[in-house]
Amino acid sequence: MQKIDAHQHFWVFDPVRDGWIDDTMPEIRRDFLPEDLGPILQNNSFDGCVVVQSDQSEAENIFQLKNAGKNSIVKGLVGWVDLCSPKVEERLEYYRQFKLMKGFRHILQSEADASFMLQKSFMNGISKLQKFGFAYDILIFPKQLENAKKLIENFPDQPFVIDHIAKPDIKNKTIDDWKKNIIAVSELENVSCKVSGMVTEANWKNWKTADFTPYLDVVFEAFGAKRVLFGSDWPVCNVAGGYEKMLSVVQHYTSTLAKNEQELFWGGNAVRFYDL
Repeated sequence: MQKIDAHQHFWVFDPVRDGWIDDTMPEIRRDFLPEDLGPILQNNSFDGCVVVQSDQSEAENIFQLKNAGKNSIVKGLVGWVDLCSPKVEERLEYYRQFKLMKGFRHILQSEADASFMLQKSFMNGISKLQKFGFAYDILIFPKQLENAKKLIENFPDQPFVIDHIAKPDIKNKTIDDWKKNIIAVSELENVSCKVSGMVTEANWKNWKTADFTPYLDVVFEAFGAKRVLFGSDWPVCNVAGGYEKMLSVVQHYTSTLAKNEQELFWGGNAVRFYDL
């Protein structure tokens, strides 16, 4: 069974384009490329990774496809297209030629309108993905979970995955509304969940492993062994301690799972979901 990091990023840092990387994040205000990640994956016995877009442009797709073409650690790519465009099907047809392009993502968490994902043009774009064999990554905050459920319900045959367990407020130990809504989403069988991005929702400089247990309990019980994927969210995880420190949280939690469940979580589910 392959061991896959199902969520990480590469970028050549641009302070204007990457304005979300502000002065509170000095650890990631620089370039991060495959040659930086390769040794980290090797040292932690990973066979490869799935690169996820961080800029909403088709230039991002070109950049990441070039990275993937030159680096065998990249097993798949989640890119970006304008799902609201009347020409979305034409763009999806174009990207089908790239075998490493496995899906797409829009940065829904940054949309001022919480119901953006339910507008007719966006849903039209989502409706075209299955025809071309593409998955869809849902990047949202907890307040958007109810709308995400409505979106997913409209496309029961489309594979979806929730990124970063929908970013609950781990720092302040807020759990009740997130728990109720993530469980409701999990009842839809065509959606999986990435156990990723958690350390950046905690107290960056002062979190402890036990802080994550209540959230992990919810996710693993709700989605079950066949619908949870590991993702590092590297290099963003560097703001809260780095790859190995983040990894230790998830290793500790999953150490009690059955061997086949561990294999699914650490790679099998990513291979299936993204058709790696």
